[in-house]
Amino acid sequence: MAGAPDERGPGPAAGEQLQQQHVGCQVFPERLAQGKPQQGFLSSFFTNNQKCQLMLLQTLETSRSYPYVKLLLDAMKHSGCAVNRERHFSCEDCNGNVSGGFDASVSQIVLCQNNICNQAHMNRVVTHELIHAFDHCRAHVDWFTNVRHLACSEVRAANLSGDCSLLNEIFRLHFGLKRHHQTCVRDRAIRSILAVRNISKEVAQKAVDEVFESCFNDHEPFGRIPHNKTYARYAHRDFQNRDRYYSNI
Repeated sequence: MAGAPDERGPGPAAGEQLQQQHVGCQVFPERLAQGKPQQGFLSSFFTNNQKCQLMLLQTLETSRSYPYVKLLLDAMKHSGCAVNRERHFSCEDCNGNVSGGFDASVSQIVLCQNNICNQAHMNRVVTHELIHAFDHCRAHVDWFTNVRHLACSEVRAANLSGDCSLLNEIFRLHFGLKRHHQTCVRDRAIRSILAVRNISKEVAQKAVDEVFESCFNDHEPFGRIPHNKTYARYAHRDFQNRDRYYSNI
C-alpha cells in the first residue's frame, strides 16, 4: 500500500528534477517564480484566486451533487493517501489553455485559476486530476521519463472523469461518430500529453495507442465508466459496499 501523498519516499534523480522543472515552468510559471508551489489561502485576496478557492471548496463539499469526487476522495483515503485541501491543492495562474495539472514531484494538484471559468469546469478538472493522484498513490508511475505511463493515466482520466460525456461533447459540437467515446478519450489523452511534454504528436499518439486497450479498460476505483452522475453514484455505492465486504472478511 502506498504511503500518504506527502510521504512518498525519496525524490527523483537530478536529471529527472531538471526535466520536472522544465515542464513545470512551461505550464505553471508561478512554480518557477516562487521556487515552490503556493499553499492554501495565502493569495486569497486576488479575485481569481478567491474565486478558485471557493469553487474548489464547493466541489469538495457537495459530494451528493458531484459523486465523482466523493468516490475518488474515499478511494484515496482507503489506499492510504488521504487528501487534504490546503496541502494537496493549489490555485495558480497557468500558461496557455491548460485547466489544471498534477505535480507528482510534490503530490499536489494545480488548478489554473485564470482558465477555470465556472463550477462545472472546476468539478471536471478536480475529478480529472484526482484520477492522476489516485494512480500516483496506487502505482509506481514514472511520470517524467516514461511517456507510456503518462499516456495510461491520461487515458484513464479522460475515460473516467466525464471529460468525454455525451453532454460535454455536444457542447464541443463533437458527436455522431461511431465509437465516439473511445475516439474522444484517445484524442483528449494525446492533447493532455502534448500540453505538458515537449514531444511530437506522433510520439504522443504512439504512446497512447500502445497502452489504450489495457488502460481504457482499467476502471478503478469506479468499477465502471461513469458516463454521468447517476452512474457515478452507483459506482460510489458499489465501492462502499465492496469496502464493507472486504473489511468483514
